[in-house]
Amino acid sequence: MSDCIFCRIIAGQIPSTRVFEDEHTLAFMDLGQVNPGHVLIAVKKHAANLFELDDVQAAAVARASTRVARAIRDAFKPEGLSVYQANGKAAGQTVFHYHVHLLPRHEADGMELTWPVKNPPREILEGYAERIRKKFA
Repeated sequence: MSDCIFCRIIAGQIPSTRVFEDEHTLAFMDLGQVNPGHVLIAVKKHAANLFELDDVQAAAVARASTRVARAIRDAFKPEGLSVYQANGKAAGQTVFHYHVHLLPRHEADGMELTWPVKNPPREILEGYAERIRKKFA
């Protein structure tokens, strides 16, 4: 997709600082480094979001994320690592090409991933689960 910035990065049309690459994924440094070592893992074949991934892409992203996360841990010695991925504008997705953020974390680094907890009763959770389970049939 010629108008997709990540497709252009993958094709080498836009410079990037590459960290890891395999047949299905490319890992590169995020220009907006939250903390040193912030890396993006993107699928090479365009998929806008999680819903568009095929099983091969999904498995490849999981493998690449694990390998790169271990390298980040060994290189930067963070106290933790956040894995972040958004699907759709309402979720905060800004680049509509599937990618995962690997964010090295440190106490009081200013990065917060919080949300309002609703704590519905178990019966409500069972109803939600049933709605999802029916979609596997």
